[in-house]
Amino acid sequence: MKIVLFQPEIPQNTGNIVRTCALTRSGLVLVRPLGFSISDRMLKRAGLDYWPWANVEVIDDLESYLEHCGLPFYFFSRYADKFYTEIAYSDDALLIFGSETGGLPPSIKERWANQFYTIPCVPIIRKENPTDSGCLNLSNAASIVLYEALRQIGFCLKIPGP
Repeated sequence: MKIVLFQPEIPQNTGNIVRTCALTRSGLVLVRPLGFSISDRMLKRAGLDYWPWANVEVIDDLESYLEHCGLPFYFFSRYADKFYTEIAYSDDALLIFGSETGGLPPSIKERWANQFYTIPCVPIIRKENPTDSGCLNLSNAASIVLYEALRQIGFCLKIPGP
């Protein structure tokens, strides 16, 4: 299973996702352009020392990647109508998230509209921007979806005893 981040902008979010991927043995695909350098101090700090255990690849074109990968894939957006829990995940699924401020491009939404899912949230209307009802942090959203997918395929955490 892999998490795919389309043009991520905030190094701390990506660093947190690197850590989650390392601890779940999930892959991470970053789609350029990135809003930071992979050697960025904040990115490394957020991922702590988990980078050696993370399988990270960087690509230039998401649509081409999806056309040729031969794997099932799902997009996650606050604007989708179907819930992330409605997916029957497989262990080779690609879980795709848009950038923190731009989301996913319209071309992807149009081409694969039936593959968009959401994590339900209560809308919060903010005074400073009443048309934006808010959304979950990218690293939190990726973790929620990844752990649901892992739960479905039989993954369970083994917590060491005292």
